[in-house]
Amino acid sequence: MVTRSVLTVTAVMLTVLLGACQERSTPEVISKVPPSLERLVVQTQTISDLKPVFATLTSRNQGLTIARISGTLISLSIKEGDQVRKGQVIARIKDDRLNLQAQASDAQVAAAEAEAARAQADLGRIRTLYDSGIYAKARLEQSEAAAKAATANLKAARAQAGASAELANQGAVLAPADGKVLHAAVPVGTAVMAGQTIAEVTAGPLVVRLELPEGQAASLKLGDQVALEAANAGGAVRQGTIIEIYPSITNGQMTADLQVAGLASDRIGQRIRAHVQVGLRPAITIPKRFIMSRYGIDFVRLVQANNQTSDVSVQTAPYGAGDAVEILSGLRAGDVIVAAGVAQ
Repeated sequence: MVTRSVLTVTAVMLTVLLGACQERSTPEVISKVPPSLERLVVQTQTISDLKPVFATLTSRNQGLTIARISGTLISLSIKEGDQVRKGQVIARIKDDRLNLQAQASDAQVAAAEAEAARAQADLGRIRTLYDSGIYAKARLEQSEAAAKAATANLKAARAQAGASAELANQGAVLAPADGKVLHAAVPVGTAVMAGQTIAEVTAGPLVVRLELPEGQAASLKLGDQVALEAANAGGAVRQGTIIEIYPSITNGQMTADLQVAGLASDRIGQRIRAHVQVGLRPAITIPKRFIMSRYGIDFVRLVQANNQTSDVSVQTAPYGAGDAVEILSGLRAGDVIVAAGVAQ
């Protein structure tokens, strides 16, 4: 009989404990809360469903300094990080064949000048003899045609010489825009081909460029605000504005540019963590100052109906880049909590 009574009492106690586990356990009372302390009534609200993605600090465009002729790179006056101006000569390419072509063109110009001078002299003598009645008009017309041909040949030779000289001047490599040199990896003495990139220069204003899967990027709109956090900035948060959504999709990724005030031009290529809104959902969020952490577990100080406080464990998740966390479990709408640091 005694054994049956013990078993009955044990069963009742287990039933009570199991029923208590289904609800939030009653925490241990710690202290009473003075009425002057900050309180927060927990509420469920509709929040932005933020997706953390990595973005890159870059310029709106990037200009390439291209070799316009083939030859040997004989000088390079810039290095990575240097500031350049549009039209500045940053490198020179030399091709000895162009010098030989220029010399040949100069010789052709000299020959054409001599031929034109001879034709003009012949025309003057024949015109004098024609006026004296010695030569026929056909002979005069023949001489005039020869003089015109010689003059035309001289113009063509001079144009060819100018083209050769201009081609030789194409060896100067010019900066395409005002900006900072990102890459200049071609060493002096390298044989380069026409069209080869010598250096890469930033062009246009600085932007933060992010990529999202096309399905999640469908909710992006021009003018939307995006919270940004530099990976090495110690949690510093900035707001960026979407100023460009590119229509092309590459490998399922859509690209957008953000305008951010005060970007440092010496950090081109820096990785930045962006929190992009991809939808809306109900959730509970509270400021971080209401969270306490002990032994890797997060707690909040809950105010009971009798104005006493007790610590309850909560499961949290980061929310955006601001001073707030999302409560996944441990609190419900209507609970009252106080900021961490209340004297026990």
